[in-house]
Amino acid sequence: MISIMTRVSISIILLLSILTIGSKSYSQDKLPVLESPYLGQKLPSLTPELFAPDIIRTEHREAEAAFTPDLKEFYFRRRGGRYENNTLVVVQYKDNRWTESVVPPRAGEPFISPDGKILYLGNKYRERTNSGWSEVKSLGAPFKDIPIMRLTVSSKGTYYFDEATEIGNIRYSRLIDGKREKPRTLNKDIDMGKWKAHPFIAPDESYLIWDDEKEGGYGDNDLYISFRQIDGSWGAAINLGDKINTEFAEAYGSVSPDGKYFFFHRSFGGDTGDIFWVDAQIIEKLRYKSHNE
Repeated sequence: MISIMTRVSISIILLLSILTIGSKSYSQDKLPVLESPYLGQKLPSLTPELFAPDIIRTEHREAEAAFTPDLKEFYFRRRGGRYENNTLVVVQYKDNRWTESVVPPRAGEPFISPDGKILYLGNKYRERTNSGWSEVKSLGAPFKDIPIMRLTVSSKGTYYFDEATEIGNIRYSRLIDGKREKPRTLNKDIDMGKWKAHPFIAPDESYLIWDDEKEGGYGDNDLYISFRQIDGSWGAAINLGDKINTEFAEAYGSVSPDGKYFFFHRSFGGDTGDIFWVDAQIIEKLRYKSHNE
């Protein structure tokens, strides 16, 4: 006869097995956050590696990477299968374990401000409150009427964002004396290609990363970087190289809040693709090279 304890154990196992996407947890033993805050992952070298494949990877498409400054919340988007539309997902460290959940409603590509107070979602945003994120709000005119895919912001409050148009476009808008200036195009300042999208501006505005289609690339769209020059202008667009870019499509470049790791997405077509990461020294090596040529 099955004991009461055995029955209880079986019931618990069955209950856990039917939990949906809305709540998925990982034990602290599997993810020793105190030793490594990046979901407990072994830190990468100068060769890109899949980020947290045993935790966030599915047969679908995972793209975009946004950590909070304390590295205890990781946001990304998933699409494919039951994730019919792009779905914002967060993996949070709470109660000594990592828990995955969906962040409703569907809205924009995630980017967290350097101070961690605002979650940008294209031309919308959420503010950090004592109980979590606020409801979704509009950035207002003129941004609400621009089909923004990704908007990132520097520590000075300067917006860099793209447009979901056939040819693409990257603009910026500075915060001057507390007022937001009219967006300006960046395309004439940097030798960009025909498809320019998903910009990432460094917190100190010393470099800009985006994905683009340019002659001499490695395949589909590649990731490029431009460094701010001494005179304030932007330097030439530099391909991030064959360790980052491949015959597949690379996009959504970003750097972790501590500046140590570079994250990006590699698409394999359709609703398949993964998030990779690599030591951000690859950026510093390119910076050194560009300033000493």
